Amino acid sequence: MNHIYQHFRSEEHHFIDQVVEWKENVLIQYSPKLTDFLDPREQEIVSSVIGENAEVKVSFLGGVHETERKRALLYPDYFEPSQEDFHLSLFEVQYASKFITLSHRQVLGSLMSLGLKRSKFGDIRFYQDSVQIICADEVSDYLNMNFNEVGRSKINLKQISLNELIPHEDEIQELITTVSSLRLDVVGAAIYNISRQKIQPLINNELVKVNWKVVDSTSFECQEGDTISIRGYGRSKLASIEGKTKKDRFRIIVEKQK
Repeated sequence: MNHIYQHFRSEEHHFIDQVVEWKENVLIQYSPKLTDFLDPREQEIVSSVIGENAEVKVSFLGGVHETERKRALLYPDYFEPSQEDFHLSLFEVQYASKFITLSHRQVLGSLMSLGLKRSKFGDIRFYQDSVQIICADEVSDYLNMNFNEVGRSKINLKQISLNELIPHEDEIQELITTVSSLRLDVVGAAIYNISRQKIQPLINNELVKVNWKVVDSTSFECQEGDTISIRGYGRSKLASIEGKTKKDRFRIIVEKQK
């Protein structure tokens, strides 16, 4: 196990243990294992742990178009997975769009208030007045019956085909800069062009995530491949750390979502 751990941060070891257990269960029971929705970092860990193992394979699906959050299906080599095996449901949120505007945070907050785990939901998509929610089949009936308002606004849900999922398109801007260290406050300040004094309280107040997990330590060490998001400022990926300059600064390449 230690050879797997060495590639990941200590806080990820618990999830690695879970993936190893899933893998062993597939081998023992010789039947597929479907997970809840995983964020991209968790998907990366699952792929690494499963590796190129011939006996256990893994596929990911979160909808028809490219999605960020996906369910993983671990399965023995004889099994041929289909879309139905991922048990996904898609709902359209119907609301008085002429009078109100819904935000991702409002919709997600209202879903969480129903007592359901975040891992039961995939992407929440917005396009003009359309809002769509991907969820696990096993919570779709409960959602249909109980999800009838976002904040104080009344809504209705309409179940639709996965083929009607709104495509997701990100505009990526590449940024090349240098930083004195790989501390989260230093890297975040450089990416979003704000002072360290301004970003530090954002980190302390749990408004900053690295790889989809809240990080509240300003001295947290960033690594190549990390996805950093700051509420109100957007999301970016530390695509590459290119070594040091003559002035002993780290040269970094960042993919920033517009």
